[in-house]
Amino acid sequence: MEQFDELMFDELKALGVDVQAAVERFMGNGALYKKFLGKFAKAPRDEYYVPVDFDAENYEKVLAKAHTIKGVTANLGIDPLYKAYDEIVTLLRDGEIEEARRILEKTIPVQNEIIACIEKHMA
Repeated sequence: MEQFDELMFDELKALGVDVQAAVERFMGNGALYKKFLGKFAKAPRDEYYVPVDFDAENYEKVLAKAHTIKGVTANLGIDPLYKAYDEIVTLLRDGEIEEARRILEKTIPVQNEIIACIEKHMA
């Protein structure tokens, strides 16, 4: 694996990402894992960005997006986001809209930090 990949992976580990387990899911292919991290980093601004839908009170769309992010982050080993979106999905399904919004508001800065780390190493 290239040195910059190791640096990126070390930084992601420091942010709570389980890089080792995720690379194992990718059959040990770190380059493929990095490619999918790059796809994830680009997506939240488009199809995955949840706060806009909360503001529009489109909770079905929020649930769909949160569920998708939950699955993607589970596969990529991005545990802090997986855990948060898992909780958000559960709260939305239980009708706890404001509590879900509160968790999301705490999650967005973490999500942005992880995405910034990925983007820094993809350039």
